[in-house]
Order: sequence, then structure tokens, then C-alpha cells
Amino acid sequence: MTADPILQPFRLRHLTLRNRIISTAHEPAYGSAGLPTDRYRLYHVEKAKGGVALTMTAGSAIVSRDSPAAFGNLELWRDAVVPHLARLARDVQAHGAAVMIQITHLGRRTGWNRGDWLPVLAPSPVREPAHRAFPKAAEDWDIARIVQDYADAAARCREAGLDGIEIEAYGHLMDQFWSPATNRRTDDWGGSLDNRLRFTWAVLAAIRAAVGADFIVGLRLVCDEDWDRGLSRAEGVEIARRLAASGQVDFLNVIRGHIETDAALTGVIPIQGMASAPHLDFAGAVRAVAGIPVFHAARIPDVATARHAIATGLVDMVGMTRAQIADPHLVRKVAAGQEARIRPCVGATYCLDRIYEGGEALCIHNAATGREGLLPHAIPKADAPRHVVVAGAGPGGLEAARVAAERGHRVTVLEAAPRPGGQINLLTANPRRREMRGIVDWRLDEFARLGVDLRCNVLAEAADVLALAPDVVVVATGGTPQLPDIAGADLALTPWDVLSGAARPAGDVLVYDDNGGHAALSAAEVLAGAGARVEIVSPERMFAPEVGGMNLVPYIRAFQRTGVRITPATRVAALERSGNRIRVILGSDYTSGPVGERMVDMVVADHATAPADDLYFALKPLSANRGAVDYDRLLRGGDPFRRIGPGPILYRIGDAVAARNIHAAIHDALRLGVRI
Repeated sequence: MTADPILQPFRLRHLTLRNRIISTAHEPAYGSAGLPTDRYRLYHVEKAKGGVALTMTAGSAIVSRDSPAAFGNLELWRDAVVPHLARLARDVQAHGAAVMIQITHLGRRTGWNRGDWLPVLAPSPVREPAHRAFPKAAEDWDIARIVQDYADAAARCREAGLDGIEIEAYGHLMDQFWSPATNRRTDDWGGSLDNRLRFTWAVLAAIRAAVGADFIVGLRLVCDEDWDRGLSRAEGVEIARRLAASGQVDFLNVIRGHIETDAALTGVIPIQGMASAPHLDFAGAVRAVAGIPVFHAARIPDVATARHAIATGLVDMVGMTRAQIADPHLVRKVAAGQEARIRPCVGATYCLDRIYEGGEALCIHNAATGREGLLPHAIPKADAPRHVVVAGAGPGGLEAARVAAERGHRVTVLEAAPRPGGQINLLTANPRRREMRGIVDWRLDEFARLGVDLRCNVLAEAADVLALAPDVVVVATGGTPQLPDIAGADLALTPWDVLSGAARPAGDVLVYDDNGGHAALSAAEVLAGAGARVEIVSPERMFAPEVGGMNLVPYIRAFQRTGVRITPATRVAALERSGNRIRVILGSDYTSGPVGERMVDMVVADHATAPADDLYFALKPLSANRGAVDYDRLLRGGDPFRRIGPGPILYRIGDAVAARNIHAAIHDALRLGVRI
């Protein structure tokens, strides 16, 4: 037994949850053709192995054909989903966790040009900016049909052996009926709160008729849209009170805010640089009124905050969803007294941005998440220990060293800089992104446990590496900033110059973003914050395409606050010295010849990095595999390193191969590292 509040069991009707930590509903987009196939199943099974009490699948599974998937949603309107859910449920429950599913009709929160190309509907024809469709107003026959769809979907969940369902009611059809911002009807489904709740009562009655009284049904609901046009706190809390008093609902999962734009969404799901647990006290206030179990999740990234939430009675179950994307074994580590070993969520929100941009959820620094069928979270021991030398201590090199040490190898890391971290040391110069340092610090803590030999201020050459008699050499030397191929490029600085502090803001600054990622935006934010007058010029027709919508929000806020000008679809054609200033000649992909010019004091240009690959090419002819990696064996199984001569196995990772991102470097390090 333990006195730790978060490890106490909790009784939810007939179901005993083994602790107070849940993974709340989210859509990782791991399904196949709308079905939760193996990748989806293994992702949730890993959390069950890691000790979570309840994993809530889907975010959300759709109940009707005219609610097409907006971000990889499961299709719960199909009978074909049942056997897949049944296998998922059995496997999760076998590891001691409960499993439920969130169900919904998206209403206006989707697009018409997806799925079956059926019209999008909502209570009223009010467009949602994020998904851009202009919905039709739901008719009586639409409402009757969708109510039945909810019931049929719930019946499929019960048939599959799930422990319960959670109805989504924030930003989706159900609460679109609640909110004055989206319900402008004058019939029986609009106007008074009683009328706006009519759809909810119809859905709950139909679901209970389909699944019976002994199946768990809850709601994830907005209780305050925090919006002058939307659902007020008073009405939202009253809805929670009525739902709790109805006897139809077993738990409430409380949300505060609205989500129809990227900016609004970050208020509900804060990212790095924003406050932690901003709505926890509000959830506690709802719990005090409701009198039934209340769940809550909104940037609760650390165990201490979760423990406080339970110990003070603010909530009954606390959601640590992104935290368990970073480390699905979080609860197990707490129970084992290894809380300090939890891989931290750094708030990068790479996971959610990838989903909303049409990809799948990936943690920025845990490459095994979502790849459980391919890569391990717990690194297995190697058959025989070797000496592994890693050149470079950026995120990829640190991960390569960690994985090798977990495998049981002796590991030496050589880093040219005075401290480890690589480009993370630059990006954290932006105060808002300092949490990214957790990627480095966690690995350094693991080095201390694993006995990794880290040597800084060592600019290793081939002879230095070979003198260590390595069996394996991992080149993780990263990249160096490169300038775009334009006349006068030597007049430009790079984001590295700005973020390192080598360049000081000076009057008018033009930032040329010829990459579309974080570097130019971070430099612009730092420059503008220091008083420079900044314009960002980019050849992209869509601003910063490599930065997801949620991460763009704080940049745009900072730019609008400091007057940064953004000019898309425009190239810098040439730079010329003009006295003590720089003339910038602007061009375009859409027309020939110059399209304008600027006179500025400083130009900062981002064209990503060029591989720092001198060491790799010096070692290549001296290596056993000549640097080659057999991609077929890497992806399908087998030894990817074919030995054709004496010397160490050699491979390179991350930006030492080509400019990519942190996740790519860590992914390289893990999937190659578990093979040595």
C-alpha cells in the first residue's frame, strides 16, 4: 500500500480504477481506413503496461457518415470496427487498465470534401474557421437520424467489451447546440437553455436504451467557453449540474475554452511557454457543484501537479495525456520510486500539431511512441557489450548514447562545444522555449545512471576517434547554418548569430525565411522583443509550413504585439551594400524581375543547415561497413550493417545526414541504436 494520492484506486460505478491517472481521449491518427488496427492497439497497450488506470481511445470516434474524419478519426458508424475494438479492449484490460472510447458527431468541425462528400451540418449555418466548411442547419430528420447513430455506436462499444464511453461535447455537435455562438435557432432546439439541451437529452436517452443502465457513460464537456459570444460559465456549470442530477451520466470530464481557431485551441490545450494546469481550479469548482466524479486534463505535465490535483480534491481522475505520449510508463515509474526517471513532456506539442496538419501523433523526443510494433520503449540488452563512440552531443547524439548504454555497451561521447545540447542550446535562447532544455537534461540524468563518458570541448578528428578503439562510431555532428544561394548572401547573418547573442538588433531588420521552420521565427521574435523593426519575408504561399498551427500561435501573438510585418510569396533575389545599410532586392516565383526592395540595417537569412560531415567522410573508408546502412534490413528486420572490411561500424544520424528536425534525429538514433 502507498499513501501517494495518485496511486490510490478509485471506484467508478462498478469499475475499480487502479490509480488516479488517465490518458484522456485524443486522436493519434494511427488507424487504418477508420479502424483501430495494430498500430492503434499497441499504442494503448503500452500505456496499460506502463500502469495507467484508464486509457480513453479516440478523439473522437465518429458516429455518423456525415461527420467525416477531420484528423484521422475512427469510424464508429461501421460494424467493422467492433472486432478491432474488442481486441484492443482485451489486450489493454489484460494489463490491468480500463479502456473506454470517446464518441462524437463533429458537426461543423470537419470538411465537406472528405469521406462521402455529404453536407456538413450544425445547429445553425455558422462556419468554423479552423475547418472552413459552411454548414447547413440540421433539419428534424437529421437530428432523429444522428440520435439513433449515437445509440448504435454506443451499442458497438458495449459489444466490443469496452468499459464505457465518453461523449465529446466541446467544439462538436452536442455543445454546438448549447452555445449561443453556434445555435441561433428559433425552434424547439434553440433559444432557452432547456431547448438547447434537448438534443443532449435525446442522445443520452437513446444511448441508455441501447446499452442499459450498467454501462459507463460520461461526457467530456465545456463548462465555460471563455468567450463573449459563447457559453457562459454560469450556463456551463448549470449544464454540468443538470447532467449530474439526471442519473444518466457517470462522470464529467471538464473543459474550459473554445476551439474554433488555432489561437483559441491553445487556450484549451496550452503549449510550452504557457501556464501549466490553467483550468484545474475551475474543474474543482465544477466538481463541487456536480457531486459526481470529475476528470480533467489541460497541460498537467508533471506528477507534482497531478498529485496536488488529487490530494486537494479538485478532481477525481487527472489526465496526463501528453505526458504519457512522452513516457507511457510514467505511472509505473512513480509506483517503483523512479519518478526522477520519467521522460518529461517539454510542451513542444509536436504531437498535436502533426495531427492537425494531417500527420500522425509523434512525440518530439520519444520516437517509440506510435511505433510500438517497431521500436521498444524499454531498451533490450545486446548479446555482447561493445565500445560505442558518439561524435556530437546534440539531441540525436545524446539519444544514440543513451540507447547504446541501455543496451549494455560502453559509451564515449565527444562534443566540440563546452556543453551538450547542440541546436537546443540556441532555440532555448528564446525564453518562451526554455522547456525544450528538458530533452537534454533528461538524457544527461540518464547518462549519470548508465555511466556514459561525456567529454566536452573535444573537436574530434578521425585519428582521435580511432584511438579510442571503438566497435561502433555514431556521427551525430549535426549541421552548420547555410545561406540561400543569392547574390550578396555574405551580407546576411543567420538565426544562429541572433540566438547565440553574437548579433545585436539594429534598427530595421529583414528576416528571410527560406526554410519555413522555427529558426527564422525564433530569431524574429527575439529581435522584435529587443526593439528591432522586423519584417519576415518568405517564398512560401503559406506562412511557416514546417511550424504547426498551435506552435504558430505564440509567434503570431508576439509579432502582432511588436509590429512584425509578414510578407509571403516573396523571395529575396539579391543583397547589396548601400553605405552602412543593405539594399534588399525582392523577387517572386510568380513573376519575372524585381517586385520591390527594402533598405535595412540587418538581414537574417535561414536556409536550414548543411551537414557537418567531415568526420564521417574521413572515417568512411576506414569503417567495416563503409558507412552503408541496408535500408531494407533496417525497416524489415535483420542486421543493417554489412561488414566488408576491418574497422568499426559507422553510421551518421540527424542533421549530419541532412537538415531535418529533433524528432528525426532521435528517431535515427533509436532505430539504428537498437541494432547494435
